[in-house]
Amino acid sequence: MTNFTKLDGKSLDIEEKAKERLKTVFPECFSEGKLDINKLLSLCGEYIDNDFEKYKFEWKGKSECYRIAGKRSTGTLRPCPEESVDFENTNNLYIEGDNLEVLKLLQTAYYRKVKMIYIDPPYNTGNEGWVYNDNVNDPKIKKWLGEVVGKEGEDLTRHDKWLCMMYPRLKLLQKLLAEDGAIFISIDDTEYANLKLICDEIFGSNCFVSNISWQRTYSTRNDSKGIVNEVEHLVVYSKLPDWNPNKLPRTAEMDAKYKNPDNDRTLWRTDNAFAPGAATHQGMVYAVQHPFTGKMLYPANGRCWTFGQDQMLEIMRGWCGYELRDLNDAHERAVVCGVPESDVRQGVQAIVLSESLEISAQKAQAVYDRGQWPRFFFTKGGKGGIARKTYLENVGGKLPTNFWAFTETGHTDEAKKEMLAIFDGKATFDTPKPHRLIEFVLKVAGNKNALVLDSFAGSGTTAHAVLSMNKADGGHRKFIMVQLPEETDEKSEAYKAGYKNICEIGKERIRRAAKKIHEDNPDATFDDGFRVLKFDDTNMKDVYYAAGDYTQDLVSMLESNVKPDRTDLDLLFGCLIEWGLPLSLPYTSETIDGCMVHTYNDGDLIACFDENVPESVIKTIAKRQPLRAVFRDFSFASSPEKINVGEIFKLLAPDTRVKVI
Repeated sequence: MTNFTKLDGKSLDIEEKAKERLKTVFPECFSEGKLDINKLLSLCGEYIDNDFEKYKFEWKGKSECYRIAGKRSTGTLRPCPEESVDFENTNNLYIEGDNLEVLKLLQTAYYRKVKMIYIDPPYNTGNEGWVYNDNVNDPKIKKWLGEVVGKEGEDLTRHDKWLCMMYPRLKLLQKLLAEDGAIFISIDDTEYANLKLICDEIFGSNCFVSNISWQRTYSTRNDSKGIVNEVEHLVVYSKLPDWNPNKLPRTAEMDAKYKNPDNDRTLWRTDNAFAPGAATHQGMVYAVQHPFTGKMLYPANGRCWTFGQDQMLEIMRGWCGYELRDLNDAHERAVVCGVPESDVRQGVQAIVLSESLEISAQKAQAVYDRGQWPRFFFTKGGKGGIARKTYLENVGGKLPTNFWAFTETGHTDEAKKEMLAIFDGKATFDTPKPHRLIEFVLKVAGNKNALVLDSFAGSGTTAHAVLSMNKADGGHRKFIMVQLPEETDEKSEAYKAGYKNICEIGKERIRRAAKKIHEDNPDATFDDGFRVLKFDDTNMKDVYYAAGDYTQDLVSMLESNVKPDRTDLDLLFGCLIEWGLPLSLPYTSETIDGCMVHTYNDGDLIACFDENVPESVIKTIAKRQPLRAVFRDFSFASSPEKINVGEIFKLLAPDTRVKVI
């Protein structure tokens, strides 16, 4: 009998995958399947210190939060075409549900694939009431804390609660980041210090990029006291050390610094002739003779020339005749390098004049008067020090700084006015971010094809920014928005306007923002849709997981192991999650010999969940040679039929992986 592998309905086992990798590298550190941490540390050359009186970052419930991040989810994501826009074709996702569980489900398909993450989590100021991104008192969050932390959760401080909420979510977000990815986290002073500590632990302190001050207000409040708080933090971490942001467009003010006093080929400005690193680049520490004064010029102490000797010699010959000569100047070079004379590199010659100073000065003056000076030139009409040209055409854009002014990124008042304009004057969201802020993040950390994730989606600002950027530059960025359906307060304008939870606000904002962009830009073409998915319990009946009470034979004999309210589409997306296929690819459905057949992404997966699937349908699917094929257990009435299916695929599609649910 053909034994088909069953999909188990669980998310990626992160802990088991990590164990497998460790076993491959350090098999000697495992005994009876368990990791000997002391042996592992010893192999890595780490000193095992049993003194517990050392610096630690701890809080109540941390150990449980650490474990919960690695616990597999048995939930699923159910598609909602009726709430989506262009469900069958869009590459964008809007997911409703607890972001902890959702992030677990995304691991299989999106592990190390997200280019940019932006989140605006609760600031935890302690204010009560419905003020999104302000506290952790949502009933669902409280319920989660009670389940994860246990009874301890009842007496946690608000900072303990916040850390318990954030830690496992950040752990999962770190795993989703691509190798060249970065995460931007909005926060205020209340939890900034704690956020920095947990991010250092999760991402690594060497992956800390910056603490950006965003100028959130354009004017000082008249009722402010003490030191006025005009900025919020944007904490930035990368997946790997030495991450480089994108350069931003240059301003006219910046370009105005570039001149052309010598009628060179293009604009340039004066730059330093030296670079740091004399001790490690001793071959670039040498004397250059001044063609006007004859003085031997050395780099400043601790620095070296920006170019190597061969290139520098060629540049200096643009002034007059030069040659290499040994000056026996080890002492002078040692001072510059900051090392003992005995340790200075030997055999490094100087670049000196090959003719008399008088002749050399005459030739250099002629070059000075003619113009188009060499890359290294002499200031003060030739009588000053040496400097270097930096050409505007080689500079590129400007590097981002750690202060983002509201003139470039918007401010909170602008964000509120945006929401009022989108929602016909109704204040549907208390604390939105301006979409210009997220656009700026995308410019710094993204590209035209970036996958962008926001797991605290709120009012949908990140999605709005993605749509706007794609319209502006013709990009194909894709977004994944995740939001807990927090209920709106019955007294709020949002509730009175018909929005019963935050997700309804976010989805409507995306629809209206896309419509407005099209109205203002009739010829613009971009993906303005989004596929709505909602987190729910597993598609499988409870008996499916009770391995201790029911044998696999008994399960296979059940009429159906799928919950009665689940549709074909529910099952299809459940298979996508388990098989690790992206959830935003196109699919088609068709009827073949009375059976509904679903084809995902042109054959990445073909599924048929009908009862008693005839051989003709099996053969049709097999002839298309999909990468994967899925059926239900009760698609085959008997064991001989299962055997026949296996033989058909062996003959017609031997490379197809066939599974059943």
